[in-house]
Amino acid sequence: MRFAIAEVIATSFYAGYTPKAPGTAGALFGVLLVYLLHRYAFFIDIHFALLSAVLLLPSIWASNQMIDTLQLKDPQCIVIDEVLGQVIAFTAVVQYSWLSYLVAFLLFRAFDIWKPFPVNMFEKLPRGLGVMADDLMAGVYAAFVIYLLRNFGNMTSL
Repeated sequence: MRFAIAEVIATSFYAGYTPKAPGTAGALFGVLLVYLLHRYAFFIDIHFALLSAVLLLPSIWASNQMIDTLQLKDPQCIVIDEVLGQVIAFTAVVQYSWLSYLVAFLLFRAFDIWKPFPVNMFEKLPRGLGVMADDLMAGVYAAFVIYLLRNFGNMTSL
């Protein structure tokens, strides 16, 4: 039972079992989650920050369970890190439009794949914390760039 719960959380309702590009599937799941929560529960930036904070410890726990069961350092099926990183990218979004969804998705994926300093250092943390930390930092970087674009790049539609 414990593994089943961990699996649902870590794979983000099995999105992590997508055969090709599970990380991208996880990020897209994060975009869908943001869209649904904004549209139907009226979430805004602060709510997404709080959601990320609330889900952090269960996500680390679930990641640890999957790591222990699968005996892998960072199983590809764990995508809750991409989901939360993507949600964090939306903490700087004010106008929820197709452009803001696209920019937040592309920026998060770029930082997640590129892993600039110190993102690359965070993935060296142990177990579930390392799995989660690098993607959370990629989300912070994406949010920061969105903030800069919105406030200094004359992209007020973000």
